[in-house]
Amino acid sequence: MIFSCKEKSPQLPKVVPLNHPAVITEEFIYEIDKAPTPECHASTVAVSNGVIVASWFGGTKEKNKDVGIWVARRTNGKWSSPIEIINGVQEDGTRYPCWNPVLFKPKGKPLYLFYKVGPSPQEWWGLYMTSKDNGQTWSEPTELPKGILGPIKNQPIQLADGTILSPSSNETTSGDWTVHLEYSMDSANTWTKSKPLNLPEEFGAIQPVILNYGNGKLQVLSRTKNGVVSENWSDDHGKTWSAMTATSLPNPNSGIDGTSLLDGRQFLVYNPTDKNWGDRVPLSIGLSKDGKNWDRVLDLEPLRENTDKEGEEYSYPTALQAEDGKIHIVYTWNRKTVKYVVIDPVKLQ
Repeated sequence: MIFSCKEKSPQLPKVVPLNHPAVITEEFIYEIDKAPTPECHASTVAVSNGVIVASWFGGTKEKNKDVGIWVARRTNGKWSSPIEIINGVQEDGTRYPCWNPVLFKPKGKPLYLFYKVGPSPQEWWGLYMTSKDNGQTWSEPTELPKGILGPIKNQPIQLADGTILSPSSNETTSGDWTVHLEYSMDSANTWTKSKPLNLPEEFGAIQPVILNYGNGKLQVLSRTKNGVVSENWSDDHGKTWSAMTATSLPNPNSGIDGTSLLDGRQFLVYNPTDKNWGDRVPLSIGLSKDGKNWDRVLDLEPLRENTDKEGEEYSYPTALQAEDGKIHIVYTWNRKTVKYVVIDPVKLQ
């Protein structure tokens, strides 16, 4: 079975402009009043041979059985109509919700879409699909090996020698959250995994992002229950890791993402509040030269005057830098649509 994303160009809704010189594009992927599902969340983005591909999960509500994986493509400056490319229906007819798609384009390989299926994050399992035509059609799903979940929220990175490091995590029925990495030496064909990078009694951590400083130096930043973003460091290409410690960055138990820029700076999108399970507004960009000292340089979704932030949510960003240097970002916009922003990092100071 082959799934297709037919190209259409819906009229885009208005957005409140940021009026910042670094912002090249800001738009919704689809009109809110023409949303294909009542809710959406956990968007991801990739650039595949010049085509912008975005994906997210959508349905009546997160965790409901009708939640599937949706995809849209941006060509000639317009987004296609979203298409549901897969759902959680099993061979026996049982249906489970889908979760957290992650797009990833390994060097010289098709576009991958990793995702999860299951009744809850404590019981889900990992699968992936591939596309040879930049997200227009997709292969049948393949289940990952037992014990391998795939990237939980954020994209893998690929080292100079071709090794793929996939940021992953576990949530147990007892409430423990742990972060680990999954490794592939053969272009995502086979996988191994690390031990947990944290003690759950010290940090409840999930959804890591990997930053690459070069010469084997890596940093993992993670979402936590502790009101802060946590960190681990490696000096040997991710073979061994330091103990998890707190950064200076606040975290309201919400997903983050970032990327290592071509100019050597580290780029992060996060909610700069520390209320547990609380504020997912504002949504901001942070920059760092060393991964220790971070400057909040731009609010993608600021706290606006005369606006009651109760019920607002701007969260779960994905950020990547394309070969031309531009940064592509997608994120949840009040769970009603996905917002897409393109940044010129040269103009971020």
